[in-house]
Amino acid sequence: MVEYNVVENDTKGFETAMSAEMDKAMRHFERELVTIRTGRAHTAMIEDIKVSCYGQAPVPLKTVAALAAPDVRLLTVQPWDVSTIEDIEKGIQASSVGLTPLNDGKVIRLQLPEMSSQRREELVKILHKKLEECRIAVRNIRKDFQNLSRDAKRNKTISEDFFNRLEDSVKKVTDKYVSQAEQMSKQKEKDIRII
Repeated sequence: MVEYNVVENDTKGFETAMSAEMDKAMRHFERELVTIRTGRAHTAMIEDIKVSCYGQAPVPLKTVAALAAPDVRLLTVQPWDVSTIEDIEKGIQASSVGLTPLNDGKVIRLQLPEMSSQRREELVKILHKKLEECRIAVRNIRKDFQNLSRDAKRNKTISEDFFNRLEDSVKKVTDKYVSQAEQMSKQKEKDIRII
């Protein structure tokens, strides 16, 4: 539940609070999009793989190595400390990325296989599911803010006229974020389908 105190004639504050909540949903959606593989290699695909080095608790791969995508279907992992290369290799093999590391003693190379059209369609379905989750998150935030304005009207802390203005604001902000999510999804789908 969102905490916000609705104040008469403060449409801007209301919209700002609502936008701040919806921004959180959008940032989550952006992170989700990065994890969906397109035809191109991207370091975000592997940066959060957990690696155990020096007998310590597992840490994200990006904290123990330099990651790069020198080619469309190639990722490289260059450890800061070469003695950890085998630990990194084990972490990659244990992860769910499904890539086989090639270790030359200094750098680990991860060759991404060519994506089949069937795999591309699966990824598009996953993308649509993530988009729908984002829409639901935005609609839930919309509902919270509608409830806040409705409660304020019922408690007579805002006027009927201002309540109507808030309803328009809720619709405007919601439409903006849903449209933004759909645009991001269309772009990602285009990237997935490019061969």
